[in-house]
Amino acid sequence: MNYRKDKYGNDISILGYGCMRFTQTAGKIDLDKAEKEIMTAYHAGVNYYDTAYVYPGSEAALGEILERNQIRDKVYIASKLPHYLIKTADSMERHFAEQLHRLRTDHIDYYLMHMLTDVATWERLKNLGIIEWLKEKQESGAIRQVGFSYHGNADMFCQLIDAYDWDFCQIQYNYMDEHSQAGRRGLKYANEKGLPVIIMEPLRGGKLVSRLPEEAKKIFEEYPTKHTPVQWALRWLWNQPEVTCVLSGMNSVEMVVDNTNTAASVAVGELGAAEEEMLKNVVKAINSKMKVGCTGCGYCMPCPRGVDIPGTFAAYNRRYSEGKRAALTEYFMCTAMRKNSSAASNCIECGKCEKHCPQHIEIRKELKNAKKELEGPLYNIGRKIVTLLKVY
Repeated sequence: MNYRKDKYGNDISILGYGCMRFTQTAGKIDLDKAEKEIMTAYHAGVNYYDTAYVYPGSEAALGEILERNQIRDKVYIASKLPHYLIKTADSMERHFAEQLHRLRTDHIDYYLMHMLTDVATWERLKNLGIIEWLKEKQESGAIRQVGFSYHGNADMFCQLIDAYDWDFCQIQYNYMDEHSQAGRRGLKYANEKGLPVIIMEPLRGGKLVSRLPEEAKKIFEEYPTKHTPVQWALRWLWNQPEVTCVLSGMNSVEMVVDNTNTAASVAVGELGAAEEEMLKNVVKAINSKMKVGCTGCGYCMPCPRGVDIPGTFAAYNRRYSEGKRAALTEYFMCTAMRKNSSAASNCIECGKCEKHCPQHIEIRKELKNAKKELEGPLYNIGRKIVTLLKVY
């Protein structure tokens, strides 16, 4: 196993175990199967295990497995505060106590604000006293390091990085999302600020494996260096020194063995210009059905009405490359689950964005098309629920 340092010099395995996708049988986690997978990863050197309050059964399963095998103090647990459920200072304490009980531990090594959406959301938590609460927990040792996970555009991500003295952060990032979501710009910004970056969705929920078009598969098959699509995706991430740890939701021993073998054999800089070009061709093949030729450069931003233009087009294109469900999920997370909506429907057609687009995209026209595809009844109902709950 290879390791990289966190902010305080601790060794973190470059492969982390994402505990959201444990196999379930009859609605319950198959604990014996999950134990075999986790212990296979542990013996291969994986020391970072990521879970969350809202992953059904995950914290309890992880806690029991670590206790059974007496390895709690030999690994790092990362879990997350469901801030969207927090309305009072007391509820922070209540949820955290429940997490400690589930995990059978007296401390959480890496504690994240789960899916922090924007600075306004962080300000709401500050008004509830979260900074004082976190300070008390860190001083007592109950929380060792504080970070946040994020879905959204690079501009807001960088603002959140500057909003608090974080210890680490977590973003969605892969060779398809190089210039969408926080993207490479966000990754480098966090690194420049001295923050370790944990990567989630390295395979886009398996889409970079199970739903590759035939042309993309052919590119991989014909390339002289032979790796599987999974191995290429992971190697692309680990090729970048700014990436600290890549989470994988492994749910078979075979998957664990393959990923840990890859993690033991990579090195920064092993992929050169030829490999990067090959992967760009894979992206082109995947995007062959995309509707808008947006590269995610961000020159169209900021929008005077707050529209997340690159994020909208990324979700719109995803609608045609990966399906409706994936597109709607991404669009909802990136535009609706925040205090101030960044949806395409905010557009007033001022045209400012089009003056700066190097691709000469008819942005106003395409935002209308994206709105029709992405802002249907389910989206509008979901947005109303978020507003009524007043959690952002």
